[in-house]
Amino acid sequence: MKIYGLIGKSGTGKSFQAISLCESRGIESIIDDGLFIKGGTVLAGISAKRQSTTVGAIKTALFTENEHRDAVAGAIRESSPDSILVLGTSDRMVEKITKRLGLATPDELIQIENLTTPDERKLANYRRNELGQHIIPAPTLEVKRGFSGYFLHPLKVFKDMREGRAHTTERSVVRPTYSYFGNYTISTNAIINIAHAAAIRVSAVESVSSVFVRKRQDGIIIDAGIIVRAGKPMLDAARDFQIAVREEIEEMTAMNVLGTDVEIVELAWTED
Repeated sequence: MKIYGLIGKSGTGKSFQAISLCESRGIESIIDDGLFIKGGTVLAGISAKRQSTTVGAIKTALFTENEHRDAVAGAIRESSPDSILVLGTSDRMVEKITKRLGLATPDELIQIENLTTPDERKLANYRRNELGQHIIPAPTLEVKRGFSGYFLHPLKVFKDMREGRAHTTERSVVRPTYSYFGNYTISTNAIINIAHAAAIRVSAVESVSSVFVRKRQDGIIIDAGIIVRAGKPMLDAARDFQIAVREEIEEMTAMNVLGTDVEIVELAWTED
């Protein structure tokens, strides 16, 4: 197994450049901020970007918790990649990570300055420090479940290949809790109000009679009672309301809606 290290200060664009570097060098997998990513799939780990403090993020990135370290080391052994790119802010950090995970000393250390221009690093620093944006080198669908309640969006990068082919690669943009000034919370009442508003999208639903929110570590479950207009297909009304609620809540809060249980409690009769 060949080990590469990508070195650069925080906010210089390492995570953004990691996928392109892997493509150009034929590197199979990535270790970045506590995650083990192979072929665009997050196989194991906990993202440092989920932590509420900068100190907590650093500890996660260094795999200081044994359970976290063991899970990632086990996934590496099981998937047995031919090569791994380890991201770090310094040579010493990369060496600490490889040692902690039981990997060999890096065969090659690559400096971010050799991959990017000063303007690109300046832009990366602006996105990190001014906008609070952090990049994860994996598609959004792969990392979304671990980031309920965070602002998370896909970032697609178009590449024009010299051979005449073209393709896009996707990174994920998140705004971790520790990148905000102050605390960021979403109240249960806000979620309930969004669920009520979602009923407007469904013509067969007269109104929402009740909404309860069950919180889980990786998202929320919605229990709702609805009143359906008489003469409308009830099953379709409930299904359409489920879709509307999930889409509205995930779009407005970035929280993962793990399930929406809908009960039709009443029919609304209207005079002709």
